Amino acid sequence: MAAKIDDTYAEAFKSLYTEFLITARDRKWLDHAVNAATGNASSSILCDCEAGMDRYVGPGGDESFETPDGRPGAIVQLHIPRFRKDRVKALEKSALVRISQNVMTCPTASCFNLVDSEEYYHMGRKVAYFGNGYQKRIERFGRKMWWIPTLGGEFILDRRLGYADGLMGGNLWFFGDSVDSALLAAEKGVEAILPMPGVISTFPGGIASSGSKAGSNYDFTIASTYEKFCPMLQDDPTVEAGLPEGVNCVMEIIMNGQGMQPIIDATQAAIKASVDTPGLIMISAGNYNGKLGKSFIYLDPSKQPAE
Repeated sequence: MAAKIDDTYAEAFKSLYTEFLITARDRKWLDHAVNAATGNASSSILCDCEAGMDRYVGPGGDESFETPDGRPGAIVQLHIPRFRKDRVKALEKSALVRISQNVMTCPTASCFNLVDSEEYYHMGRKVAYFGNGYQKRIERFGRKMWWIPTLGGEFILDRRLGYADGLMGGNLWFFGDSVDSALLAAEKGVEAILPMPGVISTFPGGIASSGSKAGSNYDFTIASTYEKFCPMLQDDPTVEAGLPEGVNCVMEIIMNGQGMQPIIDATQAAIKASVDTPGLIMISAGNYNGKLGKSFIYLDPSKQPAE
């Protein structure tokens, strides 16, 4: 029996994002670079940014997307909430640290800009200072790049890294009768999202088991556990219990992307892939009545306004 689809929406909010392509000799070293570059970036609650892999491209991936050097590649996105006053500098620092310390250091990796915008960082030049005067500007694959000599040979990256407006906070909640059913449904959702262009899911394995709400009883943090939906707090007299009967676990997928449409498409793909999971009781989403963001992604596609 298919799970109930809640008549609700996910509340997304604006971000500033950058997107770049990592290539490497093979999938093994590509994965090492991607995992390092997107590490410790699940949530903007405490991480410097939110980061994740969009999809594999080139040989062994989406081959409709040709990588400049013809090698296996992966597209990575980094997001910073747009409400941050320091968003432009914060995104630059996150990208600089992650490219210089996690991509350049990875054997055989190269890095290419994917955001062609009027606004950009001189990322290549800043990373190239590692060359200590031996770095140089080059043109390769029809692109303007920086070349840095390394003990492993060379590291090349585009001179510019563009940035643009994106979207954060698309989400789906999977209400299961057990940990196994909720997790399996969420896993199916993530598998459906992975090959889709323009969207990332940032948490470990793409899934969050500690979904949060905005605000806290403590003034040093901006978010806290969503006690209303914690299975083990449903009998607590101080909690307004909110779980449907029979639900013993809630898993969440959070999606960031280039804009509304990629997240809408990913949401529907995840629902379709997971709705028939045994033991899944309901698929829902988190929102805050417009207090966090003004971009609503409806679970019922017929209710989605045209952009």
